[in-house]
Amino acid sequence: MPQPAKDIAMTTVAEHLAALERLAPLIAEQRADFDRERRLPDAVVRALAEAGLFRLYLPKALGGPEFSPLDFMTIVEAAAALDGSVGWLVGNGGGMSRAGGYLPEEVVRGWFADPLAFIASATGAIGTAVEVEGGYRVSGRWPFGSGAPHATRFMGLASVKGPDGQDGPPICCYVDRADVRLHDTWFVSGLRATGSCDFEMQDCFVPDSHTHPLVDFKPTQPGIPYRLPGLAAFSWTVSVVPLGIARGALDAFIGLAGKKPRLGGVGQLRDGELVQSMVGRAETALRSARALLVEDMTELMAASEAGGECLIEARLLHRIACANAGESAARIVEMIAASAGTAAIFETGTLERSIRDVQAAIKHVAMTPISYGLVGRVKLGLPLGTTRF
Repeated sequence: MPQPAKDIAMTTVAEHLAALERLAPLIAEQRADFDRERRLPDAVVRALAEAGLFRLYLPKALGGPEFSPLDFMTIVEAAAALDGSVGWLVGNGGGMSRAGGYLPEEVVRGWFADPLAFIASATGAIGTAVEVEGGYRVSGRWPFGSGAPHATRFMGLASVKGPDGQDGPPICCYVDRADVRLHDTWFVSGLRATGSCDFEMQDCFVPDSHTHPLVDFKPTQPGIPYRLPGLAAFSWTVSVVPLGIARGALDAFIGLAGKKPRLGGVGQLRDGELVQSMVGRAETALRSARALLVEDMTELMAASEAGGECLIEARLLHRIACANAGESAARIVEMIAASAGTAAIFETGTLERSIRDVQAAIKHVAMTPISYGLVGRVKLGLPLGTTRF
């Protein structure tokens, strides 16, 4: 089998897509280990890292490609079409390389000198940070640390305790792998190979230079990936994954439909009008969900430059585009599975895995249906009621 190119200096979308094509045989060969080990095999992680797929947002000043969010989307979708867990880690790992635009250049340059650099992050819980000279003492336990078994660094959210004991706004705290303890909690149905276990740190010193605010941060690099609102940037990295899973499922079904006999043995599955209609509807739904996500990200990028009220509206609309992407992807996979019949239930096939993976992916808070209600409240003239969007 040809080995993937050990080149982390690739700068174009086409180069990264070609790298994923080269990795497809390796992923297929080792996929049997994915669910059993509940993590990606080291050989797959190494190949992804060496192809530069965990540094998609790394600033050009640090030797990275500094892709736009839309180019990032194209690459992550392609990874997720190969395998949901692969796409999830490319989205999370590649997304967290934007730390290079939030932290001092000299700090992040050292981190990404390691060709296997991967930052595992978790925003589903908030730890505590006590301010001390030169930084913070941070404690907490964070669930859903995707890629934790392979991570070289970790990022956890923490609230800074004020003099009055009240929690302040959350900050992002980056620590070395040696500073955390992993808890083997990832026993799930879908996205099993993401290794998204809990990680914990206790009274860990985190220098000021290794932290930044989650919301009111000041970018250290000029690129657009680093000017997006913090929560929107996190949402984007995972919300594009279900679309890739759905695309992979649809492609797999199209291949199956040309081989599987129709019920009754007359012709192939693809010859049935209901199947033809389903494929057309699935393609339409997938393209529509993707188009809305692209449109809203385009507006969010423009609003991030302009600021003001338009940014608040763009952030809200981005939330429902993410929710719609997840819901649409799940419906598409369900339609495909219904048309595939028993071919959708075998663990050796793409469709069974796609069903589990897309359902796990859309449980992420970035795709929560609560987002629809937030937009509805604003449209109806009611107070928003939250700042976490």
